[in-house]
Amino acid sequence: MLENPRSPRVRAVAKLSKRSARVETGLFLLEGPQAVREALAYRPEGITDLFATPSAWEKHADVREAAQAEGAAVTFTTEGVLDAMADTVTPQGLVAVARQFPASVRDVFAASPRLVAICEEVRDPGNLGTIIRAADAAGADAVVLTGRTVDPYNPKVVRATTGSLFHLPISLGGGLEGVLTRARQAGLRVVAADVKGGDLLEARSSGLLAEPTAWLFGNEARGLDDDALALADASLKLPIYGRAESLNLATAASVCLYESAFAQRSALA
Repeated sequence: MLENPRSPRVRAVAKLSKRSARVETGLFLLEGPQAVREALAYRPEGITDLFATPSAWEKHADVREAAQAEGAAVTFTTEGVLDAMADTVTPQGLVAVARQFPASVRDVFAASPRLVAICEEVRDPGNLGTIIRAADAAGADAVVLTGRTVDPYNPKVVRATTGSLFHLPISLGGGLEGVLTRARQAGLRVVAADVKGGDLLEARSSGLLAEPTAWLFGNEARGLDDDALALADASLKLPIYGRAESLNLATAASVCLYESAFAQRSALA
């Protein structure tokens, strides 16, 4: 059992909360039963270390059985060691380390996607994690990160995806212009979400949203700059019927992705 919170092994895991350590090692941190459960279900071969307190291992029988089925060995630790490893205050007794698995932009668009979310300069980890989760829920084929978008393996992003990180391809590091070129070559229309854009309801009525679409979402504070907007085929805004000043980025992205999901499925019915 690991008992020393200051041991080199514990410190190496804790360092994965920092981007520099993730870049150097190609690893990332998973915290809590939900994240570990999804990793075991969808990418068990990527798990390099699994840590648990004895009480958590006993409590989460489904995680224990999945780990045993995949031959994933567990290292038992004290509560203090788990707390030292984790980025959260309450890691719920389970932490894992896994290899990163970014998809390439080429592979994303070679798969003939019909719905893709492209995030340009999205900086808030909670927003990015929620967009990935919403894209997964809406049946999107991939999420592509461009510019200085936050690292998808940031622990806060991983937690906000609630496991969706493992469900669909996520590409990072591409330049926006090159990504949009590939999107068009794959037959997608690039639609920017922008407060100065056209009416979403009109786009719905015209059938535009039933077409294969790459939604482009920008920075939380500044949105998309003029150069980025100029690269899009169309821009649309969400109407605000009440007195709210604006919508949170992740909320707006969720609505846009679901609008496309509804339209595409209705067209295929």
